[in-house]
Amino acid sequence: MTDADAAGSRTPHRGAAPYPDDAGAGLPGVVVAGVTALVSGVSVFVNSYGVHAVRQPALYTTAKNLVAAVGLGVVALVAASRRGRGVGLLRRFATSAPGVVGSTAGPEAGRARRLSSGLGLAYVGVVGGGLAFVLFFDGLADTTAAPAAFWHDTLVIWVAALALPVLGERARWWNGAAIALLVLGQVVLEGGVGRLAADRGELLVLGATLLWSVEVVVAKRLLGTVSPARLGLVRMGVGTLTLVVYVAATGSLRALVAMDAVQQGWVVLTGLLLAAYVATWMSALARGRAVDVTSVLVGGALVTWLLQAAAGTAPPAPDALGVALIAAGTAVVAVAGWRRSRFRPAVEDR
Repeated sequence: MTDADAAGSRTPHRGAAPYPDDAGAGLPGVVVAGVTALVSGVSVFVNSYGVHAVRQPALYTTAKNLVAAVGLGVVALVAASRRGRGVGLLRRFATSAPGVVGSTAGPEAGRARRLSSGLGLAYVGVVGGGLAFVLFFDGLADTTAAPAAFWHDTLVIWVAALALPVLGERARWWNGAAIALLVLGQVVLEGGVGRLAADRGELLVLGATLLWSVEVVVAKRLLGTVSPARLGLVRMGVGTLTLVVYVAATGSLRALVAMDAVQQGWVVLTGLLLAAYVATWMSALARGRAVDVTSVLVGGALVTWLLQAAAGTAPPAPDALGVALIAAGTAVVAVAGWRRSRFRPAVEDR
């Protein structure tokens, strides 16, 4: 999707808050990403228990993603109704052309943008919200939580590698320092790279992480013309439909609707956390550089570790050193990103 540069276009530049009605419009991206990291850390901790209640990974992720999609849809309808636009929201959502906001470009450029945006939305929904979840939870079932968390948190490396050439983001010295601290902290938490193994489970988790890194870049481009709320709905709505088709193809659809009360409770709790994660993450990504907000997101590991320590399931060492390194890396990028957004609010920071 090319940047809208035609005269008279209302498409906001990258890094700006394109839709001020969205939650967190007045906050810098790194601050909203901090909220996302908090939700992510709690979610990882809760999921470590919920995944054992629903033992089939595909069923578990499909059910909680369905709850997240419904939750995001309800919030969008309520918010639209409060603005007096609720009755026609779904019709306009389904019929409006994706990704083109008031552009005065010619018809050929408009069709190209719609095609590019349509493909981007399809990737975010089908791959980011669907297939990547299947890979991740299938891989998680074949490995332990520690290496899975390590490979997932390498997301910041792949996003940085893609954001530089694709989004035109420039890496600052503090970006490199922060990423080095974050990766080193994860290595310490894992107990050294020697404990990592290229087995099926870890490769599946890495594959899901690579797909999500591409999704971050695609979503960042889409957020120039698509609201965070809408993109979040596409991700979870289309992604859930993809997962339901997958579950049906594997012959497990009946088990999806036959969960007991305990399983349903875990699904609802983790699904609502996922909805909060997606809502805040899309808002953060719309307001900050991809490399910055993704770096802050790794800070969710701090929340998970603190909850595990409180529950008596996290050993104090060498985890404490790893947590300190992650905290330092998160602080570096958060403070630097906040300062730039505060002192240069009207300038696009690439």
